[in-house]
Amino acid sequence: MQYTRNPPLEVDQLSPDPLLQLEAWIGAARDAGMIEPAAMTLATVDAGGQPSARVVLLKALSADGLTFYTCYESRKGRDLAGNSQVAATFWWDRLERQVRVEGRVEPLPRSHNQSYFASRPRESRLGAITSRQSRVVATRAELDARLQAVTELWQGRAPECPDHWGGYRIRPHCVEFWQGRSGRLHDRLRYRRAGDGWVIERLEP
Repeated sequence: MQYTRNPPLEVDQLSPDPLLQLEAWIGAARDAGMIEPAAMTLATVDAGGQPSARVVLLKALSADGLTFYTCYESRKGRDLAGNSQVAATFWWDRLERQVRVEGRVEPLPRSHNQSYFASRPRESRLGAITSRQSRVVATRAELDARLQAVTELWQGRAPECPDHWGGYRIRPHCVEFWQGRSGRLHDRLRYRRAGDGWVIERLEP
């Protein structure tokens, strides 16, 4: 396959801020009709050095970093409790582009989690309360029965954010923008944190 959908990617075309550039590329992916333009593969490492990766949804992007939410008791939550270093990748096949992010995570304040949780659809809130994420469950029927019990418990009331659920913010120190080019000589432009600013470097493909 030859990548031909975009013109050459040059440094002077990029924002000096990688998070603003990421926001622009996510917007372009949305305009291109990607089903989940904010989906990113998040990689963590456990105490034994075993990496694991899964797709999560970017829920907020600001000057402070990239925000996602999960169960603190899940595999990724346990990994992050012991090692705050992460990597994340966005891939948009319709644009022949990817973005790689490396940095550290910090948990969001409880008040922030509660506010976001309250904005979620009721079904999603009940699901977050029900799920013992990453644990073995004998059958789907057992999970469904627990959901039914939780639904009855919160009937007529707004489900509250559980203590085991909340958000993380990735504070990046490296962000790489990759754009496909013909002949496999792809464009790779990397932002590297330098003091309070960023240095942009071109990497060989």
